[in-house]
Amino acid sequence: MAAASRHISVWDLDKTYLRTEFDTFSDLLRTAFERADEKRTNPGAATLLREMARAGVSIHILSGSPEQMRRRLEDKLRLDGIVWDSFTLKPNLRNLLRLRFRAVKDQLGYKLPALLHARALADTNERETLFGDDAEADAFVYSLYADVMAGRASEELVNAVGTRGRVYGDVLEDIDSCVKRVTGAPVVERILIHLERQTPPSDFNVYGPRVVPFYNYLQSAFVVFEDGRLPAQGVLRVAAELVTQHRFDADALARSYHDLGKRGHLRGTKLHELGKALTLWEKDGPTTAGVELHKMLERLPKYAKMASERYAPVSDSPLPDYLSLVSQHNSRRKKKH
Repeated sequence: MAAASRHISVWDLDKTYLRTEFDTFSDLLRTAFERADEKRTNPGAATLLREMARAGVSIHILSGSPEQMRRRLEDKLRLDGIVWDSFTLKPNLRNLLRLRFRAVKDQLGYKLPALLHARALADTNERETLFGDDAEADAFVYSLYADVMAGRASEELVNAVGTRGRVYGDVLEDIDSCVKRVTGAPVVERILIHLERQTPPSDFNVYGPRVVPFYNYLQSAFVVFEDGRLPAQGVLRVAAELVTQHRFDADALARSYHDLGKRGHLRGTKLHELGKALTLWEKDGPTTAGVELHKMLERLPKYAKMASERYAPVSDSPLPDYLSLVSQHNSRRKKKH
């Protein structure tokens, strides 16, 4: 029997993994000069990333941060115990030297070809989970990429989207050549968008149920756990961090599940695995946050029943109107919510 293909996870950094501010010039300066040990990780993100890597998921960083910040960003990830398979940063200095000022902020012309080129190196059977945030264009770009790979977004549509999105001509030619080689397979399993700016989750309905907006990393852990990309103990470790380091109680943990369930993002399955994992964890002695974890598990069955009734399969999603959405895809240009 052939070995199972390794799962791929792609992670943005700023406002997804890291608590980064870049809304003013002073924010940008402070971020640029922060030491690795001064950079703050979003609660639960490092634990989830470590647990996914421990489960055999490959980790790929695709960030809009400039290439000049590589050393400090890599140092920060090492401090957090993160091991990655690839690390791509934006060539902003090269763009400026070439007078490509639009490219400094543009995400479509940066992330879409990066994703397509990376996919060319992957096993055809490998599936992907993508992590981004609501401060940039991640939901738009990731969804378009997913539909390109699935054969749902045609070469003509992608070209029109790139033209309307003011992607530079040679970049658009590169994207077109990549799209021509796509064989058509639903490789993107899930797109998780961190609501750093507290954007209403309903704003992402246009992309269908494949896109999951989340408020905290326990929510994303519940999703990838149900998808089979994270073991039950990984979920519990994320929950325990939120309890011990960020003052979550059992109600807050359970509400995280409830919120996802009522929005149709959870199947309401595998709760028994969480209970077994907690029992095994406690065999080695009292578990940090154990009381709150037990209380959380007591509350979940009623929420799971509702979740199973509301679950929206990804396959039911119509193609988003990318031509209409492209004019607003870079939300940095908008006012903050």
